[in-house]
Amino acid sequence: MNVRRYIMAAQSAVAVWALCATCAFAQTNLEFIQWWEPEMPAGALRSIMDDFEAANPGIKVTLVSGPYSATHDQIVVGAASGTLSDVVGLDGAWVNGLAKQGAIASMDSLMADAKYDQTQIADIIKVNGQSVMFPLASFVYPVFVNLDLAKAAGIDKTPTNRTEFADAAKKMTNADKNQYGWVLPLSLQNPGGIQNDVMSWVWASGASMLKDGKPDLENASVVGTLEYIKSLQDAGVIAPGIFAKKEQDKVEEFVNGRVGMMIDSLAHINLIRQRNPNLKFGISALPAVDGYTGKRGLPYASWGIGISDKSEHKAEAWKLVEYLMSPEVNSRLVSVANAFPGNIHAKPDFSKADPLFEEAFKIFQSGKLANEFVGLPVAEDLMRQMNVEVQKMFDGQQTAKEAAANTQKQWLVEFDK
Repeated sequence: MNVRRYIMAAQSAVAVWALCATCAFAQTNLEFIQWWEPEMPAGALRSIMDDFEAANPGIKVTLVSGPYSATHDQIVVGAASGTLSDVVGLDGAWVNGLAKQGAIASMDSLMADAKYDQTQIADIIKVNGQSVMFPLASFVYPVFVNLDLAKAAGIDKTPTNRTEFADAAKKMTNADKNQYGWVLPLSLQNPGGIQNDVMSWVWASGASMLKDGKPDLENASVVGTLEYIKSLQDAGVIAPGIFAKKEQDKVEEFVNGRVGMMIDSLAHINLIRQRNPNLKFGISALPAVDGYTGKRGLPYASWGIGISDKSEHKAEAWKLVEYLMSPEVNSRLVSVANAFPGNIHAKPDFSKADPLFEEAFKIFQSGKLANEFVGLPVAEDLMRQMNVEVQKMFDGQQTAKEAAANTQKQWLVEFDK
């Protein structure tokens, strides 16, 4: 071999080595958008991601985190522009619309390729027969009570029915101190208050907003609930600014001791503890109508997880979903998040959980999960339509019965599409 050929061969070898070295260290960067990190103990979700990266060399995870409403807005924009993160935290109310928009992927083929055992998943949310979301962790929505405000108001037990709740709210209200008994978020931008803070009163008494799968909003239970909530507003016990408030605003007012009671997710226990370590608060089941003796319907929401249909790394994204849904990791996650697991084989260790979770588990065992918006077509639009009618009711433009009837008409149009 002459010198020239030798040098060329050596250069080729170096180039091949360099290329292979680059291949060996090729890295996939996954973006994971969710609102969970701020609601978990500091560093908890990042720690789980670090362990995933250690178990999957070559995959790195960037967490895109923010409050619920801000995350929702980012997901809406990402879905519309085709820039949605690879792995997506989902609310059951968003799923139908995102799936029909083509923003989130069917995970059926990914499960088939991985020979994944679907029977271990507590629930799989499907749209048009396609598996688009796993509930990773589920949270009930009890009533949070500021125990110091309750004690100062002479309230020695948490309300169990509507009369007791109204009485407690009145006693804890002192407008001169900017202190109110209850907080109700009815922002049109994020209309989840209709689900969590309004219709939850219907479900708590074992009633429904549907009949044979169709809207049934003019029934006595729904109309009675609207009349009851309007009576609380008329009594001046709801914190001002109802129409502008989002969920995080509700939590903010409770954290700062400005409201005595709120209906909220167990996921916020950690957040409240972090924001105000001195706040003394308890939880109880949502009050039912007076005289109700059946099982309480428990409003709930899930940290759902799915994959962007536009992701260029679906196989790697599935690895992260599968990892988070595994019994061991799911147990770890729900233990620190004060949630109920998404894998039926998960065995959370609640011995180190917040003491309030034991109380929440008792509430869970004595009631039944109830959220009729999950999986409904355009669920958020349905909430927003009802929100508009409820706002008109609060403004005195119509009665509760008229608000229910007007909402019914609009919902029927959506259901018939």
